[in-house]
Amino acid sequence: MATSKDLIKKAYTAFNERDIEEALSTMQPNVQWSKAWEGGYISGHNEIKQYWTRQWTEINPNVEPVAFNERENGSLEVTVQQNVKDLQGNLIFDGLVKHIYTFRDGLIQTMDIELVENN
Repeated sequence: MATSKDLIKKAYTAFNERDIEEALSTMQPNVQWSKAWEGGYISGHNEIKQYWTRQWTEINPNVEPVAFNERENGSLEVTVQQNVKDLQGNLIFDGLVKHIYTFRDGLIQTMDIELVENN
């Protein structure tokens, strides 16, 4: 059985390749997902598909996991290098962000976002 880290890596690879169905295969059908780009949350595969499809018509994000930390509450903190460009290739954001995941039955149940504090 795949570990949580393996599942997360699969999800990010699929996202970066714009393979929505492969990314959704890592998530519970009723997944709760933070809409970093717009604010708020969405729920379920159809809402995520619509959100990402709309997002990719306006920006070109690439997100790579660089560190994993299991928290005491059982959630998984994934520090990601997030690079976001507009469709003309101009840089909008390049920096570290924390994505916090919970899992149920081997699939992603929730994803939240935390800013990485500057030292």
